[in-house]
Amino acid sequence: MEMLNPHCGISRDERGVVRLAVCNAGSLNIVSSAVTDGVREGFERLAGDASIRVVVLTGQSEKSMIGGADIKEMAKLDPKSAEAFITRLRDLCEAIRRFPAPVIARLPGWCLGGGLEVAAACDIRIAAHDAKFGMPEVKVGIPSVIHAALLPRLIGSGRARFLVMTAENIDAPTALAWGLVDKVAPAGGLDDAVEHTVKALLECGAEALRIQKQLCRHWDELPLSEAVNLSVSEFGKSYLSGEPQRMLGGFLERKR
Repeated sequence: MEMLNPHCGISRDERGVVRLAVCNAGSLNIVSSAVTDGVREGFERLAGDASIRVVVLTGQSEKSMIGGADIKEMAKLDPKSAEAFITRLRDLCEAIRRFPAPVIARLPGWCLGGGLEVAAACDIRIAAHDAKFGMPEVKVGIPSVIHAALLPRLIGSGRARFLVMTAENIDAPTALAWGLVDKVAPAGGLDDAVEHTVKALLECGAEALRIQKQLCRHWDELPLSEAVNLSVSEFGKSYLSGEPQRMLGGFLERKR
């Protein structure tokens, strides 16, 4: 593993698949300000590498990808430092949302609070069979904020309210049924499930996926008519890469 900084390590293969690990953050991969900055810097450093096809975000241990935010640090905050703390986490989530290539969240064990916000910012979420999810902030006197705002889009307003207002945890099958995660792996099969999705993404046009990810972000943010009209020009731009001509031609050849 190549360490980009003390809290962000990467490995990559010949396919352009990067495994980005949250490092030196304890057994539960808890994000302090330093850890948050380190992982964000890793994503920002890699964002300009057009050879990257897929990123798999993972923790250094099997207890979690990111277990949550650093309670010990948060207990010492005041209003000003609290805003600075949460701004760092917001910037990490935005670095993931705006990363050009698809990002898969690999989710073993616990995924709570800030960890669930980071997972929500990823494009695809794949959970272990025994993973647990929750937004416990209100139990310690603070609201769930920043990319918890993605939850109603993922699971609907009612279920999002249940998570952020009751602070109750849900298990992996419930998360799948709600649409919070996209796939639940069988016992011992998390890496196989991730690899299956990686292969599916690699079969798609690299430039088309980059455009598609950007459009998905616009769909979250823009009024419907604006999102529809914006996509017309993006469809035209996709032909600049030569991918449609090559891949459509290949499809037609195989059909003969």
